[in-house]
Amino acid sequence: MSAVRAREEPSAVEHWVDPAPFDPEEGERTVTPEQQRFYTASQWRLMWWRFRRHRLAVVSAVFLAVLYLSTLVTEFLAPYGPHTRNPQFINAPPQRVHLFNEGRLIGPFVYGYSFRLDRATLRREYAPDPAKIQPLRFFCRGEPYRLLGLIPGDVHLVCPAERGTLFLMGTDRLGRDLLSRILYGARVSLTVGLVGITVSFVLGITLGGISGYYGGWIDNLIQRLIEVIRSFPTIPLWLSLSAAMPVHWDPLWVYFGITVILGLIDWTGLARAVRSKVLALREEEFAQAARLMGARPARIIGRHLVPSFMSHLIASATLSIPGMILGETALSFLGLGVRAPMVSWGVLLNDAQNVNVVALYPWLLLPVVPVILVVLAFNFLGDGLRDAADPYSAR
Repeated sequence: MSAVRAREEPSAVEHWVDPAPFDPEEGERTVTPEQQRFYTASQWRLMWWRFRRHRLAVVSAVFLAVLYLSTLVTEFLAPYGPHTRNPQFINAPPQRVHLFNEGRLIGPFVYGYSFRLDRATLRREYAPDPAKIQPLRFFCRGEPYRLLGLIPGDVHLVCPAERGTLFLMGTDRLGRDLLSRILYGARVSLTVGLVGITVSFVLGITLGGISGYYGGWIDNLIQRLIEVIRSFPTIPLWLSLSAAMPVHWDPLWVYFGITVILGLIDWTGLARAVRSKVLALREEEFAQAARLMGARPARIIGRHLVPSFMSHLIASATLSIPGMILGETALSFLGLGVRAPMVSWGVLLNDAQNVNVVALYPWLLLPVVPVILVVLAFNFLGDGLRDAADPYSAR
């Protein structure tokens, strides 16, 4: 019985108190420099640290940066002009780059074509001719151009051999180099997304901010307008607006018209996201303080409310740009978007509408490859930015 009572009674625990005086700075001295750097970092720096952990998003960002920078020097990168024709090499297949010939190192070169015409099908048949070794030239003088339409020049990154050819992605039905046209088309297709998202952001932030800040009948009016626009099927709406543009317009004006159309349709989702954010933040103390100090609604929305969720807007932009690129590609593919002589990826794919042509010349589908890569890169980048902007993200 005494043993049971001994187990039930807790043993006495000695309570020890440090007689030394309390030092309020002792906790701060235990914080490491790395922790101090983390505690004092700004929101943008924390986002950058989280974004760097998303390796796929970082690779996508580098890829897109290189791609957009290349549009500034397209004329230098492309071996031919966008409209340069080679009538003797119509629908020629891609040429492969070689380094060795019969076990001997020669350097980068391509084999020339041997050509014959099939009398039965009237089809041009090309084959590499090992007797025609055509070394590539780098940083060479070739076709003259005007860089960005302003600076004259004639130096190219790579050129074919003298009286040789260099068709790394083949040629089209007019003998134009497909690689050069893809490089020139990137300038139009990629900038369509940037210009379109600018129009979309101006409309979305303005109307969404007004709707969330004022509320009442203004909010109801803007929300009903958004519902009407979102009720229309996207592709028929694109087609009707594109067909409404005059046929006699210059291709440059058609390009800007397409970007405005894409921006006018895509702003609705962003406007609702901005409205929900403004509704949640307009009663916060910093917004109330700005209002009491006499700030106008435009300043409160633009200088106080919108910057507080700018990270969300950046992530939304990266996810909206690929949709606009696909929209331009679809319209140009259907013949209602950018028109010749301008070159875009959709215009290039327009030549691949015929199934028989694709079966005979499959390299005409190569312009779809950069479209897929760019859309995937923007989606991966958007996922990384969204995770980095989320304070509750596990990354």
